[in-house]
Amino acid sequence: MSYLSTEIRDNILVVTLDQPDSKVNKLTEELISEVKDLLENTNPDDIDGIVMISGKKNNFIAGADVEMLKNKKAPGEIEDLSQRGNRLLLQLENYPKPVVAAIHGSCLGGGLEVAMACNYRVASKHSDTVMGQPEVQLGLLPGGGGTQRLPRLIGIQNALTYMLTGKNIYPRKAYKLGLVDELTHRDAVLTAAKKAVVKINSGKFEREDKRSLVHQLMEGMSPLRKIIYSQARKRAKSESKGNYPAPEKIIDCIQEGYENGMQAGLKLESENFGKLAATPESEAMVSLFFAMQSAKKNPNEEKAKEIQKIGVLGAGLMGSGIADVSANNEYRVLLKDQEVEQAAKGKKSIWDNLDKKRKKRIISEFERDRIASHVTPTDSYDGFENVGLVIEAVFEDLDLKQSIIKEVEEVAPDDYIFASNTSSLPITKIAEASRRPEQVVGMHYFSPVPKMPLLEIITTDQTADWVTATAREVGIQQGKHVIVVNDGPGFYTTRILAPFMNEALMLLEEGISIKELDKHMKQFGFPVGPAALFDEVGIDVAAHITEVLSNLFAERGVHPSKKPTELFEDGYKGKKNKKGFYKYERKNGKTKKTDPNKDIYQYFDGSGSKSMDRETVQQRMTLTMVNEAAWCLQEDILRNPTDGDLGAVLGLGFPPFLGGPFRYIDREGPNTILERLEEFEQEHGPRFTPADILKEYAKDGKKFHQE
Repeated sequence: MSYLSTEIRDNILVVTLDQPDSKVNKLTEELISEVKDLLENTNPDDIDGIVMISGKKNNFIAGADVEMLKNKKAPGEIEDLSQRGNRLLLQLENYPKPVVAAIHGSCLGGGLEVAMACNYRVASKHSDTVMGQPEVQLGLLPGGGGTQRLPRLIGIQNALTYMLTGKNIYPRKAYKLGLVDELTHRDAVLTAAKKAVVKINSGKFEREDKRSLVHQLMEGMSPLRKIIYSQARKRAKSESKGNYPAPEKIIDCIQEGYENGMQAGLKLESENFGKLAATPESEAMVSLFFAMQSAKKNPNEEKAKEIQKIGVLGAGLMGSGIADVSANNEYRVLLKDQEVEQAAKGKKSIWDNLDKKRKKRIISEFERDRIASHVTPTDSYDGFENVGLVIEAVFEDLDLKQSIIKEVEEVAPDDYIFASNTSSLPITKIAEASRRPEQVVGMHYFSPVPKMPLLEIITTDQTADWVTATAREVGIQQGKHVIVVNDGPGFYTTRILAPFMNEALMLLEEGISIKELDKHMKQFGFPVGPAALFDEVGIDVAAHITEVLSNLFAERGVHPSKKPTELFEDGYKGKKNKKGFYKYERKNGKTKKTDPNKDIYQYFDGSGSKSMDRETVQQRMTLTMVNEAAWCLQEDILRNPTDGDLGAVLGLGFPPFLGGPFRYIDREGPNTILERLEEFEQEHGPRFTPADILKEYAKDGKKFHQE
């Protein structure tokens, strides 16, 4: 089946991209081949120009098909793929008649590279339309001319910002930068694109340089460009801690293209694309990409009940966040709190988030108001008689949650689902209060809910299949990557985080400083250090989790530190009350972390003055999490290693370039991990006792991921 269909309209060849049997268009080898044939077999004398448009509802080309990389065996094959793509896009760029891209929906990665090779770009103003070069998030660089065309369209400094972060570019920003030449209504992109062909042919179009005067000056002179490259390298190294090879190579390609011409830049781009695709960092990040794709699919979608209305109990940070992602994805929400003023405050936070998008011109004023209208604040259960799903996000107290489930059952329909957003309390215990325990499930969101991509669904032995399928479907519709785990204290993510945080306390006892501890772990690749994480999560929450998990760990002879409880009892909660491992100040309406709080050291035997070997600190911290992940797989809390990797990376910030705990074991080798754990066990005791499954894998030479 053909990817392209063509039609002559007003003497313009309209080429519709519509990948068979797929919800999205991807840049594939088949598409490259079909576009090549089209260009070579279309006589430019017979037409006035070409318009490329998508036949899909909400995407132009959503990106390159990453499966192509999996099918290539060596860097040379991947380099060749990039070279073929670049030759095609040069053909497209230099076609004798104007080629115009009519863009609506996602236009990312290879899709944007196709659009940039066109002579003119029309984009819809719709919030579905988003552009970007996210390859760096796969440990790669744009391999279809992106490192050459994006800087030439929007300037070196602007292009570096987007290529080194993978950030999205929304329509109005794209127009302001000069990435697109025209914005219009989604239903008018084809008409506008055809008019653009006429305009180019008449000689009335000249692209405006939209860079600032400072950018034009700096980018126009070779000595000043060297300063730009140098500063970009310093910034990239500082942010990546040297763990990610892609940013450096992106800068190399841009520099090569600007200083020695586009052909030289494209040649280096293809070489570097091949080299990066073969790195363990990219292999790990590509594996995460496929896991994330899988976590957005529901294997039992046919069992899911349709949900239109959700009740959210508790309008604090978590509750309002859950209401936010629900309303933004077309669910009607009853946001209940004990006081209607508190519920209204929760709705106001949702409105504020929407208004930020409106100010950035991502959505219109009408869209802001329409989405906000989905949320109804309330202090009663009025309206709960027809909710399909109730998600409670109240304080972590078992008695409270059990009393709430009884209240809800008095008013909700018989076939409703009760979901708890608890981070550690066993769902089985909560379900004991229900008349219908098979309809009780855990839906563990992460803070801040609108930004954190993971949802951990927890099922008990009694949870009905349709309930799990429905909870998963809601999570997917909310834009989350969903993993499903079995019930137990702390489930998966909280359980593997607990020993990691406990080890931080043990290191502080030994005398390491707060600043050095956090620096070592950020250097390893965690986004924040463990001391800062204590403050973010809340020392009160850490104390509660320690209590919930204490019996589980005691069975293995592990007795976690009581310091979180001591600190909490003395009024330390962390960022929320500006009293934690760090000091805080209010600046521009936000609470910002400043210096370490030296008063904390009085709770530890250590004075914070002892310097410790960086690798030892990193290994002790990381291996506690990795080993606990193995225990979770061994005890059937986890259903598979892939979910374990995804949960650790997306929920807890485990370094993406390592791919997750199980990828890390495979990369280092189970024998190596086992040896390190046994050494630490001899020195520090049973908290490092290896899981039996690690011993088994080491003995048999097995891997957790058998590609």
